[in-house]
Amino acid sequence: MSINILMPALSPTMTEGKLAKWLKQEGDEVHSGDVLAEIETDKATMEVEAVEEGTLGKILVAAGSEGIPVNTPIAILLEEGEDASALDKAAEAKPATAASAPAPAASPAPAAAPAPAGNRPAAASGGRVFASPLARRLAKEAGLDLTAISGSGPRGRIIKADIEAAIAAGTGKAKAPEAAKPAAKEAAPAKAAPPPATANYIEVPNSTMRKVIAQRLAQSKREAPHFYLSIDCNIDALMAMREQLNARTPEGDGAFKISVNDFVVRAVALAMRAFPDVNCSWTEDAIRYYQTVDVSVAVSTPSGLITPVVRNADMKGLAAISNEVKQLAKRARDGKLTPEEYQGGGFTISNLGMYGITNFAAVINPPQSCLLAVGAAEKRPIVKDNALAIATMMSCTLSIDHRSVDGAKGAEFLQVLKKLVEDPLRMML
Repeated sequence: MSINILMPALSPTMTEGKLAKWLKQEGDEVHSGDVLAEIETDKATMEVEAVEEGTLGKILVAAGSEGIPVNTPIAILLEEGEDASALDKAAEAKPATAASAPAPAASPAPAAAPAPAGNRPAAASGGRVFASPLARRLAKEAGLDLTAISGSGPRGRIIKADIEAAIAAGTGKAKAPEAAKPAAKEAAPAKAAPPPATANYIEVPNSTMRKVIAQRLAQSKREAPHFYLSIDCNIDALMAMREQLNARTPEGDGAFKISVNDFVVRAVALAMRAFPDVNCSWTEDAIRYYQTVDVSVAVSTPSGLITPVVRNADMKGLAAISNEVKQLAKRARDGKLTPEEYQGGGFTISNLGMYGITNFAAVINPPQSCLLAVGAAEKRPIVKDNALAIATMMSCTLSIDHRSVDGAKGAEFLQVLKKLVEDPLRMML
């Protein structure tokens, strides 16, 4: 029986994707584990593997197609012994009768395939949603629409983990009922369209990643009441330690080159461990405090900003953080990050110091509560021991979601951070 290959959900927040490239053509044999295509998600371009064997009978979605909803058939796979006549039957059959999905090649273990088309929530089953009782209760409490959530349980059943993922991603919210429209009055005469403007511009279509950035940051600025706290740090001691450490870097695999930003990541991680009130997210029912210190680091890529995560950053030394950030940044720019490398994180660092920006305020990375904007290190006049002196100063501005973190808590966190940055030996303990 022919099998529909579906657009896979390669991350919890993915609702649609771009089919960047087909790596198999019609008539090619397909074996389990073969790479079928490259899919561009909201964060990266990922290879997709086959989980079934057969012959690629027909490609339904051409390479380069954008905005393909998750679980949409993109190709038809013929099983052993089937010929082209099975394609006609597949076209006549309802989508609910046969579907199989590829799994992402980046997963270290076999990934769960998306639910068959006939078992998707509120799909071909007459609008019925398959969900566990616990998932229904959690969705009701969170005000989520089950028909907008994809299930990862058996036969597409929505389970507790799917609800938690939707809450964390801010998706699946029930739509507010439309207000009754007033009775229509006599239609006004249509206005003439304005004359076209001079075409002295070009339009570059928005990538999937750019659309998601726009959606998430607009949501953050609209929903999270931002406020900002700034602090200046004297980093003369930090710069001296950096120079000494880099002079001692070994040859080969253990080599490192520590940057000022690596010190900032280490300092933020230790400050989060000492003051965990900032390591949280707001939900309508509770403030969620994270039990691990995972720091997101903003990386600029040709497609837009992405925030790979340094996991358990408080447990890692400067050399380990430095090398990990460099590897993550390279994978981000190459579009090769896996979902595990950019999802999650309890706090974000955005550093524009390399561009000469001395001070800025950034938009919070949802669903996190805090983001630290780091400016350039520069020589400034300061007063030290009642005398004028010159010091290397760095300005940091903390963007805070006032729903989950109050001003006093943000100020206390910055005090801890300042002590670590200005006395970097504390980071060695």
